[in-house]
Amino acid sequence: MRRNPVMPAKPDLATLQSQFAPFNAPNYQEAERLFVTLLNANNLDENLERLASTRDAFEKTVAAALTAAYSDAYNSSAAHRFLQRVLYRINRLKFFWYDELSNYVNERSFYMQTVRNRIEAAWQTWELAQLDVTSLQSLDVVAALRDRAAADLDPELSATGRYFQDEMTVAGYCKMLEIASLDGLVEASQLSRTLGGVANEIQSVMTRLLVEEYGTGKLSRKHSTYFTTMLSELGMNTTPEAYFDAVPWEVLATINHSFLLSERKRDYLRYAGGLLYTEISVPAAFHPYHAAAERLGLSSDAMSYWTLHIKVDKLHGRWMLDEVALPLVERYPNEAWELVLGYDQQRLMGDRAGEAVARAARLADREG
Repeated sequence: MRRNPVMPAKPDLATLQSQFAPFNAPNYQEAERLFVTLLNANNLDENLERLASTRDAFEKTVAAALTAAYSDAYNSSAAHRFLQRVLYRINRLKFFWYDELSNYVNERSFYMQTVRNRIEAAWQTWELAQLDVTSLQSLDVVAALRDRAAADLDPELSATGRYFQDEMTVAGYCKMLEIASLDGLVEASQLSRTLGGVANEIQSVMTRLLVEEYGTGKLSRKHSTYFTTMLSELGMNTTPEAYFDAVPWEVLATINHSFLLSERKRDYLRYAGGLLYTEISVPAAFHPYHAAAERLGLSSDAMSYWTLHIKVDKLHGRWMLDEVALPLVERYPNEAWELVLGYDQQRLMGDRAGEAVARAARLADREG
């Protein structure tokens, strides 16, 4: 005799709240405050026992955030943001900004390294799951790189790009600059971490690229100086990290991803592939910003950073393809597919970041 299936009882509201509470409840702002306390503690590793309650409360929130951010059931933006802000604060210690020397007391802290590795392991697994990595391993790498570079050099304008170009107001433009300043004011810093070691033609091209980004040693010509000029023209704060709180997690993720790949030499090909995408795509990506500045009647100084990059990055893209990526294919034929992985991952993360910037700029437009 066929029986009707027994349907499970619907959980009541209290049950649902108890199930989801661990991922709604964490106070990420308070957890980040605790983390900063640890980060600034004098000789943290030697004083972990004294800071046990602070450490335990922070780690409990990290555990909840990892599940809330990287499980299919939740994908919490608040958790993503908390974790990427923690990563950024740790990664930030790798560069000297001529600030207080005491800020670097825990630069080599084993505990901070453990926190970073824990977050990165879950985050990178989640990021790689967004791509079909297996299919990339069977590609004709040279053809794949050439095809991608040709497509991204002059792509059709996206809906996001059309908003920046045709609709963004001055308020939205300023919000976009706030977000971009986190990276724009220290541009190309991660590239410097890849240049040590044996000299060869590839390393020389990468060094040439860095030297140009750094204005051939003249501060007035350094690319970040052009960004500072844009901020100054609009009466905005030019201090690095002044607008840290405005930066969406999607943008922080692109910065932290660059830190990660530039630090891990085993991932050099992924880093080079990602840098190839960046240099190839920047002219097309910056055209809408430049067009917006012109439409809004801003001065040439208020769009100087875009003008410069639209001009020079076409050349940099050719360098990266012809003198870095393709020679790397010859040097590492078995691992060359990782160049495509780095390229595709940078494109995916960049598109995601661009959409987040557009959302923030649209909100600023509405608020005036």
